[in-house]
Amino acid sequence: MADRNVDILIVGAGPAGSSAARAAALSGARVLMVDRRETIGVPVQCAEYIPAMLLGGIDSKKAFISQKVEGMKTYCQGGPTSFTRSPGYIISRDRFDQTLALAAQTAGARILTATRAVSRLDSGTVVLKQKSGETLEVHPFIVIGADGPRSTVGNWIGVLNDQLLPGIQMTYALTAPLDHTEVYFHPDIHAGYGWVFPKGNVANVGIGIKKNDQAPTRIRKTLDDFIHRLKLERRIEGDPLGHAAGWIPAQKVRRAVHGQIALVGDAAGHTHPITGAGIFAAVTGGRMAGKWAGRAVREHDIDLLARYDDEWHDLMGDTLERGINRRREMETHWDNFHEIVQRCWVAYRAYYA
Repeated sequence: MADRNVDILIVGAGPAGSSAARAAALSGARVLMVDRRETIGVPVQCAEYIPAMLLGGIDSKKAFISQKVEGMKTYCQGGPTSFTRSPGYIISRDRFDQTLALAAQTAGARILTATRAVSRLDSGTVVLKQKSGETLEVHPFIVIGADGPRSTVGNWIGVLNDQLLPGIQMTYALTAPLDHTEVYFHPDIHAGYGWVFPKGNVANVGIGIKKNDQAPTRIRKTLDDFIHRLKLERRIEGDPLGHAAGWIPAQKVRRAVHGQIALVGDAAGHTHPITGAGIFAAVTGGRMAGKWAGRAVREHDIDLLARYDDEWHDLMGDTLERGINRRREMETHWDNFHEIVQRCWVAYRAYYA
């Protein structure tokens, strides 16, 4: 028999899920958040940058901060270097996720780790399976899918991220400290870019790339070539100290609410299609989804959940729409490298024209 003492089930305990869980719990809803990982935030699948403005809404000692950065340098092969002032922080993403999850738990949300959402029955009952083999059933009023770019919850309602870009990074020692992030464009990094994000004496060094059907690219070789160039320029040194990989959704703007189910963060395709940035959208969208889900529970009016769609679209819709349009241009005209980078990267004025 399904446990009916759950108003809102949240699948995924990343920034989107935990932000939604906290907001919903604060509204008085009975919230259960589940995550398939045994330890929240592990493994890390992120370049670990957040904008400075995001810290204002996080009530904690912020022990997850690795270092502050003042802006971003953009390097384009054969072109001028550009500096964009964009204050932010490089974080330890696992600690960040754990901080947000603890805040949700403190607000009253229950959390189960090592627990997968397996299926949703026609009755609305959701079947959960724990790593121990135990099966649980819950019957929530609302389900929030915050389970990443390959969302199980999205699959239940036929809303899939079908445009996924692979991202891969290694951690290396820096030869000198950096107070900014670095972004590199090179013809070999097809319709994407390389990055160096400093964390004290080390840096996350990676690439996000579009697979090219006409000229298949070996992603790891492209990363190795990028790392080799950085070593020749004496930016980084030594052997890799860690690695991470994941998928970056690059979806067109679409609805995130489907009846009693809402999607947030990467599951909703709210990642920026050009930069790959997604933490701000995940936290902000999660708060919105949790707030409206909590109100829908309190007033027992499922139609209120659709207000989340309206609110996130007002805040992020135009930005994501421009991003997806620029991404399509970038992918189509990459052979016109210098002109398309100027038009399709956020550091240049032409991007906003």
